[in-house]
Amino acid sequence: MPKKKSLILEAVHETATGLHKAGLMDQTTLREFDSLCLSPIEPLEPEQIKQIRESSHVSQAVFPAILNISPSTVQKWEIGQKRPSGTALKLLHLVKKRGLLFQKCLMVSKK
Repeated sequence: MPKKKSLILEAVHETATGLHKAGLMDQTTLREFDSLCLSPIEPLEPEQIKQIRESSHVSQAVFPAILNISPSTVQKWEIGQKRPSGTALKLLHLVKKRGLLFQKCLMVSKK
């Protein structure tokens, strides 16, 4: 279940955006502030990663090719020997939430 954003954080962010629009905060400071407001990315368990891949209907050989990582990395994630982090973790969450783009392209091309 996704976490709800803090109402206080939303209000502070709205204030910072207003300060930027008024010329009282520069773009660099606003970007730094924006990065502080990002929600942390929840770690994924090995079984969740396998479920993401399987629900995408791709093999352990195809999934890493789509994500531009090595097949051994996916294998290690799925057995718990390694954990995805950073960009890879974010990408897995996006695939979980929205699926794989190429699947949608394939479905359109079959029509």
